[in-house]
Amino acid sequence: MLEKPIRLEDLQLENWPNIILWATPIMFLLVFAEWGISIYKKRNSYDTKDFLAASFIGLTNAGISAVIKLAIFGLAVFCYNISPFQIPSTWWSFVLCFVSIDFARYWAHRISHENRFWWATHITHHNSKLYNLSVSFRLGWTQHIKIVFFVPVMLMGFDPFVFFICHQIAVLYQFWIHTEYITKLPRVIEYFFTTPSHHRVHHASDAHYLDKNYGSTFIIWDRMFGTFIQEAERPNYGITKPVNSYNPIYLNFHEWSDIVSDLRKSENFKEAWKIVFGKPGDEVIKNREEQKNKKQLQDVLLLEK
Repeated sequence: MLEKPIRLEDLQLENWPNIILWATPIMFLLVFAEWGISIYKKRNSYDTKDFLAASFIGLTNAGISAVIKLAIFGLAVFCYNISPFQIPSTWWSFVLCFVSIDFARYWAHRISHENRFWWATHITHHNSKLYNLSVSFRLGWTQHIKIVFFVPVMLMGFDPFVFFICHQIAVLYQFWIHTEYITKLPRVIEYFFTTPSHHRVHHASDAHYLDKNYGSTFIIWDRMFGTFIQEAERPNYGITKPVNSYNPIYLNFHEWSDIVSDLRKSENFKEAWKIVFGKPGDEVIKNREEQKNKKQLQDVLLLEK
């Protein structure tokens, strides 16, 4: 622990570079360029309503990030102050921090697909049937609570500035992998880094592609932990229960609404727990009703005998 803890005002946050904000005009320019290419090639890569929904979701998410900025930095400063280590701000600390953040992102991402509560924070990113650069804007408004997955990285003793820069770069990396116009890259890149080919698989709703390729920048984590699959045939994008809406409010909260609806029908704590923290798609209420109906039918058949 630091003998003299740093304070938020010591950081002079107003002087820190906002890489994502600087990159925003370039990202929109590339989105429109890709849209133009898709029109020229007569491919249905874009839909105006889908694009407007994604843009609204992304801009609102940026506003939420700005509002909670101090709270996030406060957490980072607190973790830095209580950490038993303080890693100096050198070139290698940026590399180490970036790799550590990406490792945390892998597990945060994986849990967000394997646990319904966390899936509700992430589903917005997947509920488009299209796959294009604008999909990268679709970040759920409740996804900020996933900051808890990065507390271990903060506690490693990285300078808050180093963490801030690395986290921005990690988020920005996600933009370019949301495209169908980059097919396969050289083998060494495909082996270590997450590429558009890997991420197209991740956005698929096809059964054999589900819950694969969670890596953010490095695909090596998926290879290590058994969640990697190569892209073969072109994926069908979206979620297994498609949403037919472009309403940003609905796109952000439909899974939360379904969770509440299921909880109201739960009959005990065990069932309620499974509804909230079980695997997405477990259909707890539906399966219980089917079992109940099946038993009633069996009872009727026994009486008839």
